[in-house]
Amino acid sequence: MNDHQQRNPLFGRGKAQGVNAQMRGAKPLASMPQLGMKPALAGASAASVPATASADFASVKLAVGQTPATAAADVAAPAVAASARPQVKRDSTLEVMVASMIGTAIEFYDNYCYSIAAASYFGLIFFTDVAKSDPVLATLLAFVTFAVSFLARPFGSLLFGHFGDRLGRKKTLVAALMLMGTATFCVGLLPGYDVLGPAAVVLLCVCRACQGLGLAGEWSGAALVATENAPADKRALFGSFPNLGAPIGFFCAYGVNLLLDTLLPADAMVAWGWRVPFLLSCLLVIVGLVVRMRMSETPVFQKAAAENRTTKTPLRDLVHHWRRLVLGTCTMSITYTLFYVLGTWSLSYGVSTLGFTQQQYLGMQMISVFFFAGFILVGCLTADKRGRKPVLVVGNVCTVLFALVAPMLLAAHSVLSVMVFLCVGFACMGTIFGPCGSYLPELFPAKVRYSGAGLSYNLAAITGGAFAPTIASALVMNFGIQSLGWYLGGMALVALVALAFFRESKDVDFEQ
Repeated sequence: MNDHQQRNPLFGRGKAQGVNAQMRGAKPLASMPQLGMKPALAGASAASVPATASADFASVKLAVGQTPATAAADVAAPAVAASARPQVKRDSTLEVMVASMIGTAIEFYDNYCYSIAAASYFGLIFFTDVAKSDPVLATLLAFVTFAVSFLARPFGSLLFGHFGDRLGRKKTLVAALMLMGTATFCVGLLPGYDVLGPAAVVLLCVCRACQGLGLAGEWSGAALVATENAPADKRALFGSFPNLGAPIGFFCAYGVNLLLDTLLPADAMVAWGWRVPFLLSCLLVIVGLVVRMRMSETPVFQKAAAENRTTKTPLRDLVHHWRRLVLGTCTMSITYTLFYVLGTWSLSYGVSTLGFTQQQYLGMQMISVFFFAGFILVGCLTADKRGRKPVLVVGNVCTVLFALVAPMLLAAHSVLSVMVFLCVGFACMGTIFGPCGSYLPELFPAKVRYSGAGLSYNLAAITGGAFAPTIASALVMNFGIQSLGWYLGGMALVALVALAFFRESKDVDFEQ
């Protein structure tokens, strides 16, 4: 024992005696004002136990020789740490569902209105001279303007992805919705070729490009609003909210057009009736803006911003994830191919070749869209339970099988066979499309998630959807209806190859 220990009563024999003496004469800590306790604490109620315990802890520290300042700092540290934690505000499930679904419904409503008009009216209105000599070529040219939106989408992904990852999901979604809605409304106001000549086509393409820019920022932001508010075990289900906007938009667009086709003669539809669906979209946009302005920023982005984990250069950081970008694009492309073959090309083919009226075919498509919505939910619920990859593999294998029989169903020229074609096709598409709301965001870390998910989704729109109606029309015209099966089957096989390199993302840490 050294000199210091001999002089200090808390070491050795002196220590034991000092402690025993204290224990024999000890009073309850709450009644020991000499140790720094306020007398009021002695009568604290059970509700104040944590505060009393903290004071007792400080008293013990003072009893063993710690300075008052150090003891107070040690006690205050947990409270300071707790107050420093970011206070994350969460919207209710209903608010998340509506905020994520409304914009996507408007997006698909706008796209379907354009696809119907391109298949039915734009050849006559914007390519009038060509339509007089070759109506089929005029329709093909109208489908080319349809593709302009898809070509603009990657640029929209880069633009809105940059601000979505840097400034937040909410502000970016509001801007995307305003751009998209304004462009759609302007399409409904455009004069035709008879008034402006070639300038009408140029303006149509400009409006369509602006639609594409806005659409590009819409889906990815809506998917993030849903999934970044979701419980970990229900991320695919929450990711279905924006994707369910697709059949809702489909139903509204085809319903409005069906109603107009029923009420108005063909001449009136060509003269002005086709404009009504585009002009009506402004009402949906107003509703969407009100909902979007009321929602909160997503908890994941709030936490990343509070912890300084956001980036000022999301596009540069995204370069490090280029393999995931390619994987997401290849996996997603078949969805767009199915989408526009079933919704756009088949409408034109059903009316021009199979002999159905516009109203009849629109009615069949409106029935089949319920299969689309139902299998979105089936795919997402299964993806939460079994994983994303098994659902995607099964969906694409079913699409390959569907591609083998699709030409025979259309060649039968009957209502039943066409209904089977539409319902089975939309069921396959819903199974594949549903889980993309979760697996595309899960491919990327939070700081580049808006950019990565959006760019994958919109590059797939080019590779899978931009020219799908044009390719399907050209193939059938030159090689017969069986070539449609080659096209659909080939795109499904590309997705299956990509899935071979796909890593299951069901259990990823989504906050990182």
